[in-house]
Amino acid sequence: MGFACLVNTTRVYGTKMWKYWCKAIGTKAYNDDRKADTVAIIRSFWVVLHIFTCFTIILNAIANHGWGLLGLI
Repeated sequence: MGFACLVNTTRVYGTKMWKYWCKAIGTKAYNDDRKADTVAIIRSFWVVLHIFTCFTIILNAIANHGWGLLGLI
């Protein structure tokens, strides 16, 4: 019973979080859930790509200009 309950809880929680994430990245693109999920996955990739790009830009600035750039030294 313990493992089955955990799997069910994770599935429900994951489904809720997926719905919240989809709402956060934009409106539903299609009425069909399968197509809408595909668009949400592409949008998620785009968000992760932007976060990664910003992170590498910040690391490059620190590497070239030092921590003083952030006012830490």
